[in-house]
Amino acid sequence: MTSDSERETEASHRSGREITVPSDDGDFVAYLAVPAEGHGPGILVLQEWWGLVPEIRDVCDRLARAGFVALAPDLYRGDATRDPDEAARLMMGLEIERAGRDLEQAAATLQRRPETDGTRLGCIGFCMGGRLALEAAGRVPAIGAVVDCYGVHPKVDPDFAACRAKVLGVFAENDEFVSKADVAALADALRSAGVVHRFRTYLGVRHAFLNEARPEVFDPGMAAEAWRDVLTFLDAELR
Repeated sequence: MTSDSERETEASHRSGREITVPSDDGDFVAYLAVPAEGHGPGILVLQEWWGLVPEIRDVCDRLARAGFVALAPDLYRGDATRDPDEAARLMMGLEIERAGRDLEQAAATLQRRPETDGTRLGCIGFCMGGRLALEAAGRVPAIGAVVDCYGVHPKVDPDFAACRAKVLGVFAENDEFVSKADVAALADALRSAGVVHRFRTYLGVRHAFLNEARPEVFDPGMAAEAWRDVLTFLDAELR
């Protein structure tokens, strides 16, 4: 778990801040990062199975530097871990319907922020969050652009027929969690639902190759290339 002292140390060097998202299921925390200009298109950032850890806040800060208002809801409501077994337990224990309502409330909060430009939102998620980004697009009509980074969760079954967003899929060639067959099945499901999508598989990399906190899988070259693709997509769809 992440201790209070670790959170305080981390917060001291960040440009973003935590806000409270109101919910009938009980209010929860989200991390908000705003561009230096003070405004921009809104993007939801959805966590990996570890929780709302520093790396997800890093993603929000990165997106803010690129001109987006980024909001990462704490879908575990306070829990976070570095232990894979505990992460798997947290992921499989996530109440999907409640998490879906949290996504709706986070999107509504982001839309209401005075810093958020326009009426369309983006959503990017990693691992568990990638699958939940597709879930969010089926629940929130305002989401017009989704980036699914090697998304996986066996209990999340998005409503692709209700998705009005364009989808960019970011996948790893040597992913031990998301197979080539999984990617092909997702493409078929999106195509059948009439969802405009583009997938790219990055060669020679493994699952979570964008996560700088995991040196055993992080690939600086492919990560930089993927981020260029992601930002190009989001710029085209949300500006």
